[in-house]
Amino acid sequence: MERQLCEVTLALVLLYNIVCISQFMQMIHFENGARLRMENNILTRRRIERHFMKKRCALLMNEYLLISRPHSRRSISLKSPKKRASMERPLPKKVFNDSIHGHVELHQLLVKIIDTPQFQRLRNIKQLGGGYFVFPGASHNRFEHSIGVAHLAGELVRNLRTMQPELNISPRDELCVEIAGLCHDLGHGPFSHLFDGMFIRKARPDLKGKWKHETASIQMFDYLVKDNGLESVMKQHGLEPSEDLDFIKELIQPYDETEQVSLNSWPYKGREEDKSFLYEIVANKRTGIDVDKFDYFARDCHHLGIQNNFDHRRFIMFARVCKVDGKKHICVRDKEIGNVCDMFYTRISLHRRAYQHRVNKIIESMITEAFLKADKHIKIEGKGGKKLSLSETIDNMEAYTKLTDSVFEQILSSTSPELTEAREILERIQSRQLYKFLGQTKAKMLHEPGAPQTLPQDIISTWKEELVKALPQADAQVGLQPDDFEILVITMDYGKKDKNPVDEMYFYSKKYPTTVGPIPAEQMSELRPTCFSETLIMVYCKKTDNKSVEAADKHFKQWRKNKGFQVGETVGQ
Repeated sequence: MERQLCEVTLALVLLYNIVCISQFMQMIHFENGARLRMENNILTRRRIERHFMKKRCALLMNEYLLISRPHSRRSISLKSPKKRASMERPLPKKVFNDSIHGHVELHQLLVKIIDTPQFQRLRNIKQLGGGYFVFPGASHNRFEHSIGVAHLAGELVRNLRTMQPELNISPRDELCVEIAGLCHDLGHGPFSHLFDGMFIRKARPDLKGKWKHETASIQMFDYLVKDNGLESVMKQHGLEPSEDLDFIKELIQPYDETEQVSLNSWPYKGREEDKSFLYEIVANKRTGIDVDKFDYFARDCHHLGIQNNFDHRRFIMFARVCKVDGKKHICVRDKEIGNVCDMFYTRISLHRRAYQHRVNKIIESMITEAFLKADKHIKIEGKGGKKLSLSETIDNMEAYTKLTDSVFEQILSSTSPELTEAREILERIQSRQLYKFLGQTKAKMLHEPGAPQTLPQDIISTWKEELVKALPQADAQVGLQPDDFEILVITMDYGKKDKNPVDEMYFYSKKYPTTVGPIPAEQMSELRPTCFSETLIMVYCKKTDNKSVEAADKHFKQWRKNKGFQVGETVGQ
């Protein structure tokens, strides 16, 4: 009688739990239904519900058997012994409350990487370099951007894995892609692109402009793994360091299309050609559309106060892997052409209104000048106690780990006579005594097909001399010299130099999801842009007194006329 009563009680408890679970899931649907529908997670949600109900029922039935049959130690399993291990509860993920993506979950291995000195240094490297001196809201750093890229990389790879199980994307693949997204910017120096794009180019001419932050990211990742003993931790989480470390580094810096063609074979060691699409998630060298841009478009627009019309969630939702010329590529629905065009327009808008802002550019130029003057006089200790200059730290990751935006404050607070010139330049930035903007112009030679994206320094030097000689100097007190001028040549494009980036993309249709190709020209809107690249020449005067600025302005206008460059300001910036 007692046993029957126990069985009835447990049956009622089981029924009660099923009803509660059902009500709980309905509540979740009611509160979060709109968001889940937006992210196209309906199929995933139903699968989670069924899995959760089965697990709960199994646990309740096990309790029933243990109470009603205490002599029996056997419990009910929903899977065969071979698959039982896969049903074990995964390690809890850490939740980050991000200002752009909301609450994001990251794998425990990613958290281990985040909690290292090599990654924590990204907290002290501004995302937009000198942009914070122009836009008060642009205070965000590489740290939060890297977390956002890791999150979006996971979102995209999981969506592909769910919608196309035939791709055989493994948990190892997923974890490696997330790690690559997290670590893709480890190699950035002080003030981000200012360091590799401006300072290193001038301080280390021996590198011939070939050193990029992606190179340092790979070196820093190797150093991070070794210095923190993470290989064993990776093995604990199911990775194979002998293969996956190479794969992660290849994802951070993949070959561009021309390099792949010249190699005539599959160039990667991390994964076989069957998974070529994974190399287009973090850094897409083919189309330029990747999760790195998804995050910084949204994040930069948010902090700059600029409208972002591109919906990366929708792009991820409609992303699909298709075979093109024997290789698998990430493609998108044909109806998403408008969203894609919005993305490229957002890119050029950010360059025009923020990244290449004339005040931002001269501030970054002044910071670069200060760093160059301070280069040999600031020493950072590296491996083996060796003292290295600012420009030498890129060869020693132990020293590079210590190099952040704080070098700006270090120069400002220094009393060393060797740093006087550098300190005076930075003090001018703080007191807003910036080099005076004389104007900007365009040169036809810089818009011809095949024109160089960056001009050699000797051409800039020649232009400075021509500026001085453009007019006879009537006032000897002014005495303009070539070094009194600063010339910056900037190029803005849609991501593929002078080409339309949409032409490089592949689209599929709802009716033919496996047949892909570019959008025919006749189907494209007539309102699309026809020019995809523009190069501007900005001229500044380092002297700020009225007489010098007035004289320099006259020299600039005459020089512009002598060179046959554009007369008048470029409008529509």
